[in-house]
Amino acid sequence: MILNSISRGDGPALVLLHGLFGQAGTFGTMQRRLAYAGRRVIALDLRNHGASPRAYGMDYRTMADDVRETLAALGVLPCAVLGHSMGGKAAMALALRHPAAVTRLCVADIAPVRYRPHLITYAEAMRDLALSPDMTRAQADAALSPAVPDSGVRGFLLSNLRLGPAPEWRIGLDEIIDGMDDIQDWPAIDAPPFVAPTLFLAGARSHYVRPEHRPAIAALFPSARFVTLKNAGHWLHADDPEGFLAVVHSFAAMPPA
Repeated sequence: MILNSISRGDGPALVLLHGLFGQAGTFGTMQRRLAYAGRRVIALDLRNHGASPRAYGMDYRTMADDVRETLAALGVLPCAVLGHSMGGKAAMALALRHPAAVTRLCVADIAPVRYRPHLITYAEAMRDLALSPDMTRAQADAALSPAVPDSGVRGFLLSNLRLGPAPEWRIGLDEIIDGMDDIQDWPAIDAPPFVAPTLFLAGARSHYVRPEHRPAIAALFPSARFVTLKNAGHWLHADDPEGFLAVVHSFAAMPPA
């Protein structure tokens, strides 16, 4: 599958992969600031997100292969890859399945483990929202609030909603709900460890990357280094944009190992 992409700048590529319910535009400000002279920054819409095609199957092997096919079509392989949350799992699967495609890997606030199911309620609430031509964003926000009490999370989810005469979700909710078990899981990937430079970037206020995850990370990514942003939760680039930007600048600028 060829994914939708947004590209800025010229030079060696840094690829950005968003998390669940996100899209390429999620990294808009970060992408512009990272695309300084000498670097091309490419943000992708993963399958069933943004303007990319809709298709059933949300396992990380398939998502990784989508990314590789798209980057090959763009002519940017090999390249550095950064993925956040679900995008981080797709980036890890890409590095393990296609190590020659990835020069360095940054995984933002996720580990190669299975997580408890909790996000499917968001997707179901979005799918079940009764859309109408006269609906306002405030009305949509209020309708989602029982299932999604956090206003910031609701705003993030509603970034996928196009209002107007024919309102619609710009996200494949049926496909995501069908694939949620795979999204929260981590697959067994029959491949050697990825030995190129790897950075795991976590938020101090997040519980997604825990000390007990270190053995699983080390087994798959023996070169992994760890950085924690003390002023961030799970949405690192929104909670601490300057800290996130500084770490990613350093990560992307490092010479090849």
